[in-house]
Amino acid sequence: MRIGFVSTRFAGTDGVSLESGKWAEVLEEMGHEAFWFSGRSDRPPEVSMCVPEAFFGHAENEWINERIWSGHKRDPLVTERIREVSAYLASMLRRFVERFQIDVLVPENVLTIPVHVPLGVALTEFLAETGMPAVAHHHDFYWERVRFSSNAVPDFLDMSFPPRQPNVVHTVINQAAQEQLALRKGISSTLVPNVFNFEESREASDPWAADVREEIGLAPDDFFILQPTRIVPRKGIEHAIKLVAMLDDPRCKLVISHDSGDEGYEYQQMLEHLAEDDGVDLRIIADRVSERRQRDSQDRKMYTLWDIYPHADLVTYPSVYEGFGNALLEAFYFRKPVVINRYSIYVQDIEPKGFQMVEMDGYVTRETVREVRRLLFDEGLRGEMVDTNYELASRFYGYGALRKALEGALAQTGCTAPEEVDP
Repeated sequence: MRIGFVSTRFAGTDGVSLESGKWAEVLEEMGHEAFWFSGRSDRPPEVSMCVPEAFFGHAENEWINERIWSGHKRDPLVTERIREVSAYLASMLRRFVERFQIDVLVPENVLTIPVHVPLGVALTEFLAETGMPAVAHHHDFYWERVRFSSNAVPDFLDMSFPPRQPNVVHTVINQAAQEQLALRKGISSTLVPNVFNFEESREASDPWAADVREEIGLAPDDFFILQPTRIVPRKGIEHAIKLVAMLDDPRCKLVISHDSGDEGYEYQQMLEHLAEDDGVDLRIIADRVSERRQRDSQDRKMYTLWDIYPHADLVTYPSVYEGFGNALLEAFYFRKPVVINRYSIYVQDIEPKGFQMVEMDGYVTRETVREVRRLLFDEGLRGEMVDTNYELASRFYGYGALRKALEGALAQTGCTAPEEVDP
C-alpha cells in the first residue's frame, strides 16, 4: 500500500520525526511505500509534499495561537481565519493524496496535540468527507499539557483532537494515554510504544568519534556521566547534579548533550548555579552535538548523540515526566547502565518488564549513591545489567514488536494490500 504520513514537521530529532521514520522503515520492510505531507521536511523531495502553512511555526498559525490559548472567549475573526486556513490545508491534503495515490493516512500527532488547530480540523474534515482509512499515531494529548488547559477552542478540541470517526484507528505510546483517551473521548486504541532498531549493529571502532572524551575535556580516568536530553524542567536534571555531588569524586563529570532550545534559559541558569554551589563539574556540550557529523565555523568536529553514547560510563535519566522515554531505549541499545527516576509511565509500562536500573523515587538517597558507586567500579555487575536490559528491550521495544503492532493496526482499517498476481 501507499501510506501517507501527515504532520506539521518531519525534520530533526524531535520524537514525532524520529518515531515516524521508524514506522516508515518497518512499513517499507513489509512491502509498503511511505510518503510525507508536512510544513517542514527533511524527507526525500520525490516522496514529499511540503506546504509551509502546515508548519506550526508559520506566521498565520502563530497569529491564531496567540489568540486561542489565553481566556475562553474567541473573536469571530479568529474563527474565520481557522476556517480559511483549514480549507486551504484540506485542499493541499487532497492534492497530496491524489498526487501519490495514497491508500492510508498516518496522522503523526497532528490529531493529538493542538499546536496547529487548522491542520487538525482540515484533516478531520478530509477524513470525514472521503472516508479514507487512517492510523492516527498519538504522542502527546492536549490534556497532558498545562498550557492548553485555558483555551477558546473547546469545540475544535472536541472535534479534532482526536476525532471520533469509524475510519480512524487510534494508536498511543503508553497505557496512561490509552486509559485517558477511553475515559475522555470514549475511543478505544492500540498501544504501540516507541521502539528502537536493536537489530542494527554498530561498528566497534569509529575514527570520527574516537576522540569524543578528549574533545570535551575529559581525562582518561574520569567517569563520564551522561544526561542525553535537552535542558527542560521535566527532565529533573537537578537530581543528576545532586547525585554527582553526593558521589564526592572529582573524577565524576556530568555532561549534558543538549541545551534549552526554544524553552528559555532560566532552568539552565539555575542548574549551572546549583552545580557551582555543589562543586559539580557540569559540562553542556550542545555546541559540539549536531544532527549530523560536520565541522563548525571553528573547524571543530560536531558529533551526533550516537557518537557520544559509546563513551559514557553511566546515563542519568531523572525525568519527572516522559510520554515514553526514547533516551532510555538508546541507553539500552548502547549497553549503558542507567540511573532512573520512577516517572509514572516508566512505573506503569516499562518497569514491569524486568529491566535492571538504579531507581530513585523523586530524590537521591545514600542507597542510590552506593548503588551508583558500585556500578562505576564493578565491571561484571555493569555487564550483567546492560546485557539483560538489551535483551528485554529487543523483545519488547524492537522493530519486531512494531511490525506486529502495525500489521494489527492496518488490519483494523479494513484496507489491505492488493494480492500479487503471477504473470
